Amino acid sequence: MKINVLNKTENELKIEIIGADHGICNLLQKKILLDENVDLAGYDVPHPLASNPIIYVRMKDNKSKPQDTLLTAAKKAIADNDDFTKALEKALKA
Repeated sequence: MKINVLNKTENELKIEIIGADHGICNLLQKKILLDENVDLAGYDVPHPLASNPIIYVRMKDNKSKPQDTLLTAAKKAIADNDDFTKALEKALKA
């Protein structure tokens, strides 16, 4: 997976994720929107057969950086995945 930064300012970030699909983008969007300093977050797949998803984050103010919010969202998604994996393993052993 490769990530290209398309636009980066103090309160906005737009990245392209090469090789990703709706699953990871939707998950990241939901985790990003948990941050109360986020003004807008979303993603777009310009063409489903020929495009890579683009994630956009805009902060309400300059107190928080969008790249920090995106990294935090990714870490929360990983932690949730680990919790789910452990719960699933436990359930399947029963």
